[in-house]
Amino acid sequence: MRKFLIVLSLWLGLAAGVLAADTWTLADGTSVSGDIVKIEDSGVMIHTTTDTYPTIEWAQFSQDSLKHMADNPKLKPYVDPFIEPTAIARSAKPEIKAPTVMRTLQPPDKLHPSILGGLLESSLGLFILLILYAANLYAAFEVAVVRGKPIGMVMGVSAVLPIAGPIIFLSQPVKPESAEEAPPAETAPGAPVPAGAAPAPAPGQEHIEIVAASWQGSQEEKKPQPQVFSRGKYTLNRRFIETRFAGFLGEPKGEALTYSMEVRTLKEAIVVECIKQLGTSEVMLETPKGQVTVPFADILEIKLTPKPA
Repeated sequence: MRKFLIVLSLWLGLAAGVLAADTWTLADGTSVSGDIVKIEDSGVMIHTTTDTYPTIEWAQFSQDSLKHMADNPKLKPYVDPFIEPTAIARSAKPEIKAPTVMRTLQPPDKLHPSILGGLLESSLGLFILLILYAANLYAAFEVAVVRGKPIGMVMGVSAVLPIAGPIIFLSQPVKPESAEEAPPAETAPGAPVPAGAAPAPAPGQEHIEIVAASWQGSQEEKKPQPQVFSRGKYTLNRRFIETRFAGFLGEPKGEALTYSMEVRTLKEAIVVECIKQLGTSEVMLETPKGQVTVPFADILEIKLTPKPA
């Protein structure tokens, strides 16, 4: 204990030699006199003349006391943050210069362009218009196939009138083809009369038509005629083929014995011996060259031709 007191007295003696007793004013107007015996980041411990050891924080000192302490190299790093800079010491703030913006008024059509004008002024808009134009031509092709119209004519009109062209042809009603009997050709006077044909009546004579009696029977049996089922007049799907061409499913029977079938697609005409299998979106056909699978969407026409007797 004695050694500790000796060391403490020596340390206090050195501190007193370095930091002599002084008087400092505080921010509240009071003052304190004594020697600084301990220095900390938060403040200092002072040995006052009344033999007390109060700890005073740096913020409690007045500005004059802090500036006076700053003259001591040991105290300067601690008191500098608490010294308020004077107006002269403060660096002048740089002047903020606003940039000059030159604006020109644009016409209303440039500020708010139309939808078509906005599309034409951007690369993305041009790409969208190109896609829509291609879709318009494809729609024209499908309308021509479904309605049985000339493909070139429908696509040409749709190229000139986009969107409106396919709508015009799609809105037209479908007219079924009616077998019209050709009027009998007039035979010129003196021309040879075909074999089996009745001679034309002479001028001034009444034409008498001889009709065979019912009991005599028909001289010639009515021959079967070709039948054509084209897209646009008929819906060429699984249900239609299954019900209309039942004789061609599997082994030929019924009308398949008297008619031969031909299926025409976008690429070729296929001679069909029988229908092997029907799917939801395609049909498998047996042909002289082997089995062929054709989607229903590719079928343009199905033709039945009478077989020779």
